[in-house]
This record gives sequence, C-alpha cells and structure tokens, in this order.
Amino acid sequence: MASAAEQMAANLSWGALGKATELRQRIWFTLGLLIIYRLGTYIPVPGIDGAALRNFMEQAGSGIGGMLSMFTGGALGRMGVFALGIMPYISASIIVQLLASMVPALEQMKKEGEQGRKKINQYTRYATVALALFQAYGLAKSLEAGGLAHDPGAFFQASVVITLVGGTMFLMWLGEQITARGIGNGISLIIFVGIVAEIPGALAQFFSQGRSGAISTPVIIGIILMVIAVITFVVFMERALRKITIQYPRRQVGMKVYDGQSSHLPIKVNPAGVIPAIFASSLLLLPVTISTFSGNQTGPIMSRVLAYFGPGQPLYLLFFAGMIIFFAYFYTQNVAFKSDDVAENLKNQGGFIPGIRPGKKTVDYLDYVVNRILVIGSVYLAAVCLLPEVVRSQLSVPFYFGGTSVLIVVSVTMDTINQVQSHLLAHQYEGLIEKSQLRGKRKPGDKPRKRKAPARR
Repeated sequence: MASAAEQMAANLSWGALGKATELRQRIWFTLGLLIIYRLGTYIPVPGIDGAALRNFMEQAGSGIGGMLSMFTGGALGRMGVFALGIMPYISASIIVQLLASMVPALEQMKKEGEQGRKKINQYTRYATVALALFQAYGLAKSLEAGGLAHDPGAFFQASVVITLVGGTMFLMWLGEQITARGIGNGISLIIFVGIVAEIPGALAQFFSQGRSGAISTPVIIGIILMVIAVITFVVFMERALRKITIQYPRRQVGMKVYDGQSSHLPIKVNPAGVIPAIFASSLLLLPVTISTFSGNQTGPIMSRVLAYFGPGQPLYLLFFAGMIIFFAYFYTQNVAFKSDDVAENLKNQGGFIPGIRPGKKTVDYLDYVVNRILVIGSVYLAAVCLLPEVVRSQLSVPFYFGGTSVLIVVSVTMDTINQVQSHLLAHQYEGLIEKSQLRGKRKPGDKPRKRKAPARR
C-alpha cells in the first residue's frame, strides 16, 4: 500500500493551482514586485548623456558591458537607477558568511538562533551600503572620465551615488519581501529576471548576424545544440548527490523501545553552487571594468595586464579555471559544508556512520569524501564557465553567453519549481487526510458531527 507522501505525489497536478488560493496570491505578489523592478531599470540616472552612453554600450556590448548589462537586466546599459543591481548585496552576503565562519564572535552569533540571524542580516545590510557607496562613486568617476556626463562635478557625483545606492537598497527590500510574502528566493529571482529579460534581444541580435552572413548556419545550429546540452548537463549535475549512510542506535523513551533507524546524509556534487563562479568573475573583470569605464585611459601596467588577462586570452582562461576550483574548495569547507559542525550534530543526535567512530574520525571521513566529490564538482563548474568563453572568443558570438548565467537560471528555476510544488502538496494535505480515512469512518446516513468548543480551564 502506498504511503501518504506517495499518494500525495501521485495526485499532484498543476491543475490544483487553480484551487490553491494562497499560492496564487503569492505568485501574483511576486510577479507584481518583479514588474516594479523591471520598470525601475528604465528610469535613468540624472545627468547622463544618453547619446554618448548608447554609443559607448554598443562598442562594449560584446564584452564586459554585455555581461554587466545582462546581470543588471539592462539597467547598466541604460544607466538606470538599478544600474548596480543586487550584486552589492550578494557580495556583502558572501563576505559576511565567510567572516562568520572565521571570526569566533560572528560564529557564536550564528549559533544564537533567530536573534543571531537578525544581527548578521543587519551587518549584511551595513556592508551592502558600504559596497554600494564605493561602487557608485567609482562608477560616477568613470562616467566622468568616459565623457558620459552632461555637467561633471561634485553635484553629478553626489546625484549618481545617492540614486544608485538608493536603487540597490530598494532592490534589497524587494528581494526580502518576495522571500517573505511571495514564492521563491527574492534575491535570486531578481538576478534571474535580469538575465532572462536580456535573452530575447541577444537572440535577435544573434540571428540577425546569421541572416546577414556574419555567422554561418552550421555555427548557429551548433551553438543552439551546445546551449541545450550545457543546460541538460547543469541540471543533471545540480541534482547529483553522494549519500552517506547514517545509523541511529536503538533507544528507549519511557516504556517504549524504538528500533535503530537508518538514514542518509546527502552531499551535493557542487555544494558551493554558483558562488565560486561569481567570485572568480568579479575579480577577473575588475581590471577590464576599470579600463572600459575610464575611456581606455590606462597606463602601461594596466595595458599589459589587459593584454594577458583580457577575456578569451589563454592566461585569462587558465586563471579563471584555477580561481573557480580554489573558491569551490574554500567556500565549501568554510561555509557550505563544515565537517566539524556536521560531525558534532551527528554525535549530539546519537547518529554515526557505520564503520567510522564518532568525533575526529567522522570529521576526517567527511573531509575525505567531500574533497573527492569536489574534484568532480569544481571541474564541472570550471568547464561550464569556460566553454562559453572559448566559444564567444573563437566564433565571435555577438552576445554574452556565460556559464554563470546558465548556472543561475537553471538553479533558480529548479528551486522555484520545487517551492511551488511544496505549496501544492501542502494544499492537498487536507484532501489526503480524508482519502486516507485518518478522520475516522462515518456510517451511511450519519449526520456530520459538530466539533465541540474546547473547555475553558
């Protein structure tokens, strides 16, 4: 006989969405806030020369400008109030997470439960403001150096900084509202929408190059097949798990004796997610970004750096792969999967790995397994991120097709679908109770019994 969970999964259908009122409200709330975000990308920052900006972005569209514009949903290309996007908050969150794993005071704060989490979130917001101020001021100076400002000066710099920092903080608030009252992770969905919104225009430009003869038909077909294969491979790897068997001993509670149970500890092949790719991309694109927005007014040292570490160069690809692998190990061991904490939790719950003693031996075994898994996970991340770079540089693809974008889109789509299915399952729970006769059987002809009000004590 099928279990309750199996019956629920078998009865799950998207037709149940029409009956799930709360889920529909959450979806409409999420769509409404995402529409507000998209509208904000078209509101320009004051004092920008629109014609000069369009010419600049057309020249930089195939490189750093194309990538940054895609991550900000086109706001950077139009220099909208959301030009910085949500990336300062992402960077601040990663930095605070790393510090929380290395600073004893912050690590103790993480263990304080809800109160500690609120304090860490507050520190993350402060760090977001600091990063946004720094990036907005740098962008204002770069716009002046590139000749994109109508009236350069202190007033222009102040207006750009205030507008861009305010836009980032508003996006952070939107993301938190979506997470609390909508469906899915709000910050991830904002990045997801920004990337997806730029895909139609990039595809139109790509196919127009094919019609003009700049790109041959076999190359277009090959790139489409490659994109499908990469997405399929990413989905497979993101769902891949290494399961470690966990045994719980026999225990007695009161007069009852519970037999020992067996469970498993799932470890993802890629525990760090897309974080290593974002870290590596941010560091490698820093010199290119400075050069691009400063009107290419660089000195001999910066010119030599750009010559060897420009996008598509062999040293750039080699360094990119090395940094992805390094950050995959570093982030996994310090944030995503801390073997010490996992072993301690197993010991407190009375669980153990068969054949492995609790304590230090369990930590060593978990480190051994995770390090071996990360060989596959880090190479997979590097391959997905490097393949589009090679194709873009060798075949001169006119739009930015990045492995980081593919990873974000696939991961957010899978996470959002899982959350929608969880809400649908919860909605069907009441009906499943009735089908499983957990409320008791009623004889034919019996009237429904009224529930008695609880007695007051």
